[in-house]
Amino acid sequence: MKIEPALAALAAALRGEGPAVELSVGPDGAPAVERVDTPGIEDAAVVVRTSGSTGTPKATVLTLDALAASSMATAVALEGEGQWLLALPVQYVAGLQVLVRSLFAGTRPWVMDLGGGFTPEAFTAAALELTDKMRFTSLVPTQLQRLLDSPSAETLAALRRFNGILLGGAPASPELLAAARGAGVRVVTTYGSAETSGGCVYDGVPLDGVEVKIADDGRILLGGATIAAGYLDAPGLTAETFVEDDGVRWYRTNDLGALDAAGRLTVLGRADDVVITGGVKVSAAHVQAELEQLDGVLAAFVAGVPSAEWGQALAAYVAVADSSPGAIAAFTASAAWVPVLGRLAPKTVLAAGELLMLPNGKPDRMGMTVRLHELHQGK
Repeated sequence: MKIEPALAALAAALRGEGPAVELSVGPDGAPAVERVDTPGIEDAAVVVRTSGSTGTPKATVLTLDALAASSMATAVALEGEGQWLLALPVQYVAGLQVLVRSLFAGTRPWVMDLGGGFTPEAFTAAALELTDKMRFTSLVPTQLQRLLDSPSAETLAALRRFNGILLGGAPASPELLAAARGAGVRVVTTYGSAETSGGCVYDGVPLDGVEVKIADDGRILLGGATIAAGYLDAPGLTAETFVEDDGVRWYRTNDLGALDAAGRLTVLGRADDVVITGGVKVSAAHVQAELEQLDGVLAAFVAGVPSAEWGQALAAYVAVADSSPGAIAAFTASAAWVPVLGRLAPKTVLAAGELLMLPNGKPDRMGMTVRLHELHQGK
């Protein structure tokens, strides 16, 4: 797969010799490059754009200094630089950072062929091509689960060759982490986003130069040198999301969290309705609205529940007009929501005559989430 044009454009941007670049996947599966003007933002190197599946698309602008700080801090945390395997699409910050870290380290990344989708066979073949003594890659939990589930001893051996596997994009279940580490796979959980140049908290500990604090409303604030310059052509959103305090630039996340006495971060969940499933952010409100358009549906509630394969899975509690046992069974069996929602369709659906309600008349979100969790785990 041709990666040289993308690497050359990215290298020029990191040297300050060209405009900022945005990477995507071209028709042939190779990285495609678009030059982006970033008026008013100095030293812009990269633009990472969200898909817009959860609302208005955002174009995050990362500077040379932010990317350099992230790359250096990652090398310190992983105890060295080395060769990286690209197993994620380059339009996502985790995939982009594989190329950025390779350029800063002076090593050549090996690109996995994703033309046929992510498979253990393709990953194993690509991993065996790495020649550096220090080897790294970035995966999402769903990918790691598929690799561990592979019956091939060669795949497990390939996983063990990596000095570090950064795991992010979605919550990783304790079962997945235990299975990976029990198999001798060196996994590092990461927390971050495009706004923080990717993962900036490893195994709950902030990278060098990264600061973490919890706001009064429980939201996680991330600060330091890896924080983005802002959003392209969105000054209002930039001012709302990024703040300066005592000389530190902070990014206000949509996640709730807690810090223990040692400063280790635990992410407690989302402050909004976004569910991250298989590394993809999905609006629960959007899925709910689509379900409520189905014939016979009175109301719906959508939540994320823990999933060994997906990190989180979408689950829905649906109130139907005909609540007789036969009608509920027929509704569930029909899975009418699948063709409507496609890949956003809930994995678990509980149908009833009405939603669970609190005494004050509001939906009992916690109660329904618990019921959905129990049903999903019982499958």
